[in-house]
Amino acid sequence: MKGRMNNELGSISIDLDVIATYAGSVAVECFGIVGMAAFSVKDGLVRLLKRDSLKHGINVTVGEDNRISLDFHVIVSYGVSISAVCENLMESVKYRVQEFTGMEIDKMNIYVEGVREID
Repeated sequence: MKGRMNNELGSISIDLDVIATYAGSVAVECFGIVGMAAFSVKDGLVRLLKRDSLKHGINVTVGEDNRISLDFHVIVSYGVSISAVCENLMESVKYRVQEFTGMEIDKMNIYVEGVREID
């Protein structure tokens, strides 16, 4: 289901890929986030996604009430507080995605798939 907003001039429809790409770009700007992760079920391996495929590390759903749910699969920096990084990620993404889309975020889940030293 796409995100949908109505106003006096008509209706606005936002594709889920647009929301995922924007949320991914906000996420990688957060301190302590190395990047988005992709998990290969076939290999059982986690790999760091390139900057142009950030949306693949995020699952976006829009409920019947037009509220967004986000699942992030991230790789964090070695030596940082995972809880602090995740809290910062949630606050930043919630504020910026709500401002960008005009829709409320209902729920965010963060899955830390790995830890990596920053190059």
